[in-house]
Amino acid sequence: MTTEKDRGDGAGKPSDRPWVMRTYAGHSSAAESNALFRRNLEKGQTGLSVAFDLPTQTGYDADHPLAKGEVGKVGVPVAHLGDVRALFDQIPLAQMNTSMTINATAMWLLALYQVAAQEQGALPDELTGTTQNDIVKEYLSRGTYAFPPDASLRLATDLIAYTVSNVPKWNPINICSYHLQEAGATPVQELAFALSTAIAVLDRVRDGGQVPADKFGDVVQRISFFVNAGVRFIEETCKMRAFVRLWDDVCLNRYGVTDAKARRLRYGVQVNSLGLTEAQPENNVQRIVLEMLGVTLSKNARARAVQLPAWNEALGLPRPWDQQWSLRMQQVLAYESDLLEYEDIFDGSHVIEAKVDELVAGAREEIDRVQAMGGAVVAVESGYLKQALVASHAERRQRIESGEQVVVGVNKFENTEPSPLIENLDTAIQTVDPAAESAALESLLIWRAERDNKAVEDALASLREAAKGTGNLMNATLRCVRAGATTGEWSGVLREVFGEYRAPTGVSGSVGTSGGGEAIATVRAKVASTSAELGGRLRFLVGKPGLDGHSNGAEQVAVRARDVGFEVIYQGIRLTPEQIVAAAVAEDVHCVGLSILSGSHMELVPQVVAGLCEAGLEDVPVVVGGIVPDADARALLGSGVAAVYTPKDYDLTGMMANVVDVIRAANHL
Repeated sequence: MTTEKDRGDGAGKPSDRPWVMRTYAGHSSAAESNALFRRNLEKGQTGLSVAFDLPTQTGYDADHPLAKGEVGKVGVPVAHLGDVRALFDQIPLAQMNTSMTINATAMWLLALYQVAAQEQGALPDELTGTTQNDIVKEYLSRGTYAFPPDASLRLATDLIAYTVSNVPKWNPINICSYHLQEAGATPVQELAFALSTAIAVLDRVRDGGQVPADKFGDVVQRISFFVNAGVRFIEETCKMRAFVRLWDDVCLNRYGVTDAKARRLRYGVQVNSLGLTEAQPENNVQRIVLEMLGVTLSKNARARAVQLPAWNEALGLPRPWDQQWSLRMQQVLAYESDLLEYEDIFDGSHVIEAKVDELVAGAREEIDRVQAMGGAVVAVESGYLKQALVASHAERRQRIESGEQVVVGVNKFENTEPSPLIENLDTAIQTVDPAAESAALESLLIWRAERDNKAVEDALASLREAAKGTGNLMNATLRCVRAGATTGEWSGVLREVFGEYRAPTGVSGSVGTSGGGEAIATVRAKVASTSAELGGRLRFLVGKPGLDGHSNGAEQVAVRARDVGFEVIYQGIRLTPEQIVAAAVAEDVHCVGLSILSGSHMELVPQVVAGLCEAGLEDVPVVVGGIVPDADARALLGSGVAAVYTPKDYDLTGMMANVVDVIRAANHL
């Protein structure tokens, strides 16, 4: 929600101050990302939103086996203090509002940021911004968790307690429902699961003893949310008004916060990337505008910060010009329209209020269900939350495939003129320099060689001892930063103490289609006849190599493959190519399907193909799904991959029919 009126428009009408405008950015290296940040700020962007690469998000250095092919692909690699110095070079952090999409390693990244800011002369109490630090949703959607749920919650609450006392203007946690919607959540689920997460965190802080009772209101008012806005912008407007009401109720009645200002819902938004299409991608522009309206039209539930995806994100990495276009959308709405000159235009609408009441009632019922289970963490560990999301996503996919839910240019109005925006697909997106990974490796080796390794060992030892106890881990983390430890070393110590964890996949329950209609029946018969010809039920291995934790697509493929009669082997995210090959051998599979959305397909897929050949499974076909540019798809097909599926292949049943054809061809049937 916005602040008080504080500026005029030149015509005597008072206006609200615009929200913070950001673009989600970062890639290749700290130096290249810094140049991008500075260009965006010069164009009128009013805050930074930092994207980190997957090794940084999951706590690995560039030389870890799981980091191969992932360095610099979906964000900037940050291994140590030197990288953060370069990332924010010539950007005064005392004056900047910086959002960091970081969760498992949030404590580490804020410690790096704080030390780098202090080197610039900034005091901790001058720093403003947000660390996402919402680990619960990582087990449900993005998959960038590093530690088991209880240990992760400890890190999150330690960071909250530290910042309230030491970095008071910082938002130490950004409860993130964005990725829940990406994973299939309905508006009711998005509201309920996000608020259940907030309750779990606040209960832990309240009961942990680190924050005095009279300071608990300070904790509550530093909690922010990061939400998703879909194209159904009336429903999204109602969702945010429901969010305001529900959050106010939780703060007042569960935590006794009497200051209305402290109970205010403070949220930023990234509008929906799930609905962006590869087919006719120019339609994404109007989708993004409609989604932006859902979180800006209602003054009483208006976002405090907005970042918009680019029109071509379903194709690959947006270029600076594409990001500028998205920024200009915000600027036109804020500075050219009269939106900010009026009170809430929905107040008094019986239609809006009825929908808000419906969402509030549904969310309260779901929150009560989660609390009865023991809270959000227990609901994660039991698999309930994940299975609910997979089921909702399966229902959404079925509506699109049946045509019940129209997606313009995908399942309706498919005839199109050639688009000048994508005349040359190879130049319609930005590619990451292949040398970025080797440069990061070289930088890492130089950093380790030049630091005081004894100081690093001592700092890591102090972190290890602190982790074994119950005290706050932030001071030990700051010591590691100043000594020169790396992201992988910090995380490695905590993995030693806390252990590893594999979250439930959500695909084992009964979440597929019921009946499924003629198309599924036809493919099911095809699977059955092929199984009979090969002398056993068809077995399909769905694999997620590397660090890409966006498993929504893989889960839906696994569910649909099971629906049509395959025996499905799906072990979840974060597997090495060697582990996938070993599973293919052990399960004697008929096909391997690899899902990669992080851009690392050209490095990881050939490793799996080569591994299968070395294991004597050269006749087992490999199919690939993900965001794969045409040139890469051609290269993969030329190197032995049997089929490549991209977001335009929305018909999962048809995809399964094609997989059966691939298996039949490989077996000369």
